[in-house]
Amino acid sequence: MLGKYLDRFCTGLRILLGVMMGALAIPVAMQVVSRYTGLIPTYLWTEELATFLFVWIVMIGSIVAVWDGTHFDVRITRNAMRPLPRLFQDGIVHVAIMIFGAFFLFYGIEYTEFGGKQRSVMMRANLAITHISVPIAGGFWFLLSGYRLSETIAKYLNRESSQT
Repeated sequence: MLGKYLDRFCTGLRILLGVMMGALAIPVAMQVVSRYTGLIPTYLWTEELATFLFVWIVMIGSIVAVWDGTHFDVRITRNAMRPLPRLFQDGIVHVAIMIFGAFFLFYGIEYTEFGGKQRSVMMRANLAITHISVPIAGGFWFLLSGYRLSETIAKYLNRESSQT
């Protein structure tokens, strides 16, 4: 049941990512046109806006990658074929993501408070706008990876109970 809601949530994030990528194209196009053609004046705020959008795209994309299981992980052994070694391999990855998520969530709060005391140079926007993406992403990494870990354990336990 929870998995269905989390899947819908990540579908919404994918739609948001598409909208943000389209929005990112506007200030980047303005930068390119202004720098190489001179048809429009150079606006420095476009670079800041593009940076803000890019930071959020990366962090939201990382949340979706954790849900989809397309995040980067390193396997130091071959992929296990038997259930118990497979449980350990997948479990270690999920636990590592949960640890990093907790780290980003905990220290990201302080990072956001630090950003809240600063303003961007051109737009004078509060930098907490981008800094808050760190604890938000960390919290969702922890939540989604924890859910995937529980799925991995349940899959192993169901396989074990069906074999006995």
